[in-house]
Amino acid sequence: MTITRRTLLGTFAFSLTGFPFSARTEESWPSRMVRLISPYGPGGSNDISLRLLAEEFSRSLHQQFIVENKPGAGTRIANDLVAHAPGDGYTFLYVAAPYATAEALFGKLTYDRKDLQPVAMAVLAPLFLIISADAPFKALPELIAYGKSKPDGLTFASPGAGSQPHLAGELLFRDAGVKGLNIPFRGDAASYTELLAGRVDATLTALPTALPYIQSGKFIVLGVASPERSALYPQAPTLREQGFPNVAAAGWYGFMAPSATPRAIVDKLQAEVLRALAVPAIKDRLTAQGLEMRAGSAAEFGQFIDSETQKWTGLIREAGLKGE
Repeated sequence: MTITRRTLLGTFAFSLTGFPFSARTEESWPSRMVRLISPYGPGGSNDISLRLLAEEFSRSLHQQFIVENKPGAGTRIANDLVAHAPGDGYTFLYVAAPYATAEALFGKLTYDRKDLQPVAMAVLAPLFLIISADAPFKALPELIAYGKSKPDGLTFASPGAGSQPHLAGELLFRDAGVKGLNIPFRGDAASYTELLAGRVDATLTALPTALPYIQSGKFIVLGVASPERSALYPQAPTLREQGFPNVAAAGWYGFMAPSATPRAIVDKLQAEVLRALAVPAIKDRLTAQGLEMRAGSAAEFGQFIDSETQKWTGLIREAGLKGE
């Protein structure tokens, strides 16, 4: 009888501390502050959009969501931090496009892709092909013809080797059959200075930072590297419309979690991301940052990342590109 009582008591104790406790923990998430890791420094579209979403999550879930900036190494510092974080639902990554190209560019990484799981896709940042209004060409065919007339081809400004603008430029060079030299700069401001001075021929860039130059007549938009025209600047034809169906690229952001994070927590944050992106005030503020809503489930985001990885890995190897 004593043994039976002990057995029953042990079983009862396990029921309080085992699976039901875990279920209660997941159900009560978040019960404390949640860290959202940005792979870039303050002030850019990644940081600004994440802070906007963090504010919305805090309001909706009645818990503090804080943004921590961990820039450097082409987003690999932030990726590594979250990949090795506890899977308890209190650290997430606001992943960016270089995640899909890091291994092809840099070889073996300090983290494995299996250490992270997708939560939800959030936004895209369309890339616009920009030239100086003082350039000796005014349309895409003229730019390509100009490049073919030069022994060294075109010079192209980008925010870094392996960045989405750089890779999109390489796609254009390849499909147009023109030589091209990527010249990396630290940020858009430096690229614009060189573009205005005529020391580079073109760049691919997000719209908000370039818009004042476009509106003042200093820059001309030749097209957008998106499958369809962007609502942000619909007068810009796609590069596909202009004979380059493969030249499609964009910056993108979404949420990822350590792979051990419970499914129930991932599902809860996924639902919260999708809800927040449908809020009109959120959409308006993100659009003002030159971003397009691309809300997607964890499964859809995972498929998107795999597709991006396959696409850019082929180009990187074909062009012999290496990360800095």
